[in-house]
Amino acid sequence: MASRQSDGVLSRLTARLSRRRWIGAGIVALLLAALVAAGCTPSVPDRQQDLCAVFHQHPDWYDYAKEAEDTWDVPAHILMAFVHHESSYRSDARPPRKYVLWFIPWGRVSSAKGYAQAQDPAWEDYTNERGSFWRSRSDMEDALDFVGWYNHGTSRELGIAKTDARNLYLAYHEGRGGYRRGTWKKKPKLQQIAKRVAETASRYEAQLKRCESEFRCDSWWEVWPLCS
Repeated sequence: MASRQSDGVLSRLTARLSRRRWIGAGIVALLLAALVAAGCTPSVPDRQQDLCAVFHQHPDWYDYAKEAEDTWDVPAHILMAFVHHESSYRSDARPPRKYVLWFIPWGRVSSAKGYAQAQDPAWEDYTNERGSFWRSRSDMEDALDFVGWYNHGTSRELGIAKTDARNLYLAYHEGRGGYRRGTWKKKPKLQQIAKRVAETASRYEAQLKRCESEFRCDSWWEVWPLCS
């Protein structure tokens, strides 16, 4: 009897230790995953007012912006100005939370998310057309492609020039229907923001002209005559 009891105690101890080892291993795995995810998140540019500095810190962003420009014929400096004003180059940017009774969190102001602050309906339309495989609003390449895609559609539907950063932004913020109805005319703060977006785009354009040669054809596969 004593032998059976001791065997039972040992079995329970062994099972308990085994569970603890699995729990410990799970916690370690979660911590490692969090560290890897944090390491993969691009740092926020230090000098956001200078597009050359932004591209020096993240040279691949230049390639993404030019790819989107080539695809949608929307200038890279306008694409980057949109991202700058929408998220300050933060991949995890979200709108502020709504609160009930001033202190109980109750969802967010909108579904906007990521670098381009793309809302769920627009992002769904985009992925339906461009494909959803591996696309993420927290990925700069996808965000710039989204901004180019949306502005291309705006230009085609509303007749706004693809170089008109101010009106493109008003339509981006209000939606094409809202822009057509003139909802932005009653929003002076939005008009000020759209003006700042246009000013940023103009400054970015001048800056890029001075430094673009540093980023063009900087990858090993970008060789003449494929790149010039």
